[in-house]
Amino acid sequence: MEALLPSSSSFPKRPCSGEILPVGDTSVLPNPDTIDASLVSLLALRDPSVSIDLSIQRILDFTAPELEKEKLIENAMRVASAVHEAAMRSSRRRASIHNAASWPLPSDLTVKVFSILDTRSLCYAAAACSMFSKCAGDPLCYCNIDLTAKDPKINNTVVSTMIQRAGKNLQSLKLGIWPNTATNEDVIRCTSYSSRNSMELLGLSWTERRPRQGKEPCILTRSCLLALGADGAAAGALLRSLHLYNIDKMDGPGFSIALSACPSLLDLEVVGLRIELRQILDSVSTNCHSIERLFVESSETGSDDSLKSPTCVDLVNGCPHIMSLTLRGFKLNDHKVRILIKGLVNLKSVDFSTSYSIAGLFLRNLGNGSNGHLLEVLILRDCLHLKEVEIARFLSALISGDCKLLRYLDISNKDGLSAEDDWNVRRYSPSIPLSRILEERPDLCLLANFPPDECCMDIEQTSDREAGSDSSLQIENNQLLSTDYLDSSDSSYGSILASGSEDAFDSNYALYDGDSLDELEFS
Repeated sequence: MEALLPSSSSFPKRPCSGEILPVGDTSVLPNPDTIDASLVSLLALRDPSVSIDLSIQRILDFTAPELEKEKLIENAMRVASAVHEAAMRSSRRRASIHNAASWPLPSDLTVKVFSILDTRSLCYAAAACSMFSKCAGDPLCYCNIDLTAKDPKINNTVVSTMIQRAGKNLQSLKLGIWPNTATNEDVIRCTSYSSRNSMELLGLSWTERRPRQGKEPCILTRSCLLALGADGAAAGALLRSLHLYNIDKMDGPGFSIALSACPSLLDLEVVGLRIELRQILDSVSTNCHSIERLFVESSETGSDDSLKSPTCVDLVNGCPHIMSLTLRGFKLNDHKVRILIKGLVNLKSVDFSTSYSIAGLFLRNLGNGSNGHLLEVLILRDCLHLKEVEIARFLSALISGDCKLLRYLDISNKDGLSAEDDWNVRRYSPSIPLSRILEERPDLCLLANFPPDECCMDIEQTSDREAGSDSSLQIENNQLLSTDYLDSSDSSYGSILASGSEDAFDSNYALYDGDSLDELEFS
């Protein structure tokens, strides 16, 4: 022990304090035999706490200068810390050796098992021991990165580190805050027909199906995906699936830069991003020519009317392989919808839920088009302007044999279907051939759920009693939309339509009547 302690004039055999090697200095190492003998003597003590305490106190008593005493105490603490850290490292090494001997799988199979785990479980496994940590650092374990969560705890550094670990092995990436929405798979699992709200069968309320609004913001920023383009876009080159949820700070340029690094993308899901639909589709049609599934849900239902017909045409020409298309919560009209459905010849699944401007005109002759007969899923839930007469006509066409591959159809509406002449007049018990189509097409899962008539009886009776005044007429029109089911965004959009200020069609395109689009050409 004497070789490790500083000396004073009273102890000439001990080296002076200035000769103690600084931490990390390995240029001159003491004699290993001396160190080993000192450690053996220390470890052999029966009661080291008392013995060492008395020894240090005696040394301090024989040390005259106060400065030397301070240096001696500091060096004693440094030596004790070094001994403790060395013991901890030795313990971990022994544990690692023990785990390696007792773990039944070789390292390559361990990596394969870890590659099956989700990202959160992989992190837990890596923290278990050094052997697992080494295996969990393999790039193959980060092929499918899922950093979504209910709370915004993931930052850009974590995302960048994960992407860099994956490198060229990255295949799928999910980021952001979990949306409170029911997926298409959840809806399709609800296969029974009911006259009540189908969301009861899913265990979800209407508000739970909307994107997060007014919640704690995500801490990810517009640069969270820059790592995809690093090192010559090695990580993004082979990326197949990208899902982004409620990343508030993501903007159009940042989104476009991310997609430019992902030319092989097949599956893109975007929910709650504050980027115009036009910008999203422009970025997709420019960079992702192989995409097969496109899912976009608006951050604010009914507020985005940026999409124009040329953008739809560009999407059709730039992404001809799309098989599943979901555009929820946007202002889409029948003309734009018909461009998409007619142009995307491989389309099998379509979801235009909460698209207020859709009246259903695009459904005319849908099964006679070049690809209408390929449709397997059609979802038009809560389309405010969807007309009863167009739905009835479409169901009659299905009974006649159109769209033979159609297996799932959802025309449910929390506000009822729209009357033919006035969308403010709602049909809560529409005259559509539901029973007959279920008989003629038993393979078709049909959801046609509307609010029960009794929820509007009191409103209609009140309106009839007060129909003599102009103010009562205005109340009737507002209440016919069933305020129990209508949220603030719906009502604000309804006021825009009532004022006649909605731009229903693009100024450069003729009014669409449902049957005149066959002449549209796609290059």
